[in-house]
Amino acid sequence: ALNALGYTLADRTDRYQEALALLQRAIELLPEDPAVLDSMGWVNYRLGDTDTSLEYLRQAYELNQDPEIVSHLCEVLWEVGLQDEARSIWQKAFDQAPENRHLLRLKDRLQAAPIESD
Repeated sequence: ALNALGYTLADRTDRYQEALALLQRAIELLPEDPAVLDSMGWVNYRLGDTDTSLEYLRQAYELNQDPEIVSHLCEVLWEVGLQDEARSIWQKAFDQAPENRHLLRLKDRLQAAPIESD
């Protein structure tokens, strides 16, 4: 319940501090739950703390490559300039779940920009 409410506040409102407080309690109870880690990553992203966000989102992704976790991780990676990594992670997930709404939402954004090569 703490995770669901915290995530909803982080995703659909601007009540980020309230969401963070709920999610901090959730992480104390379930420190290795990928859904809680994902929510903590997302609220930190909304608060503008991309470093902390990536720490939580990478942990969540290591535990569960759920398309929603993938989409959050890819959005933050893209935001911090790691577009190639975002595309790679997204493509792997998209190949396995091409109809997933979270992955489809990112498709145009990730495929629009040219891939940089060295």
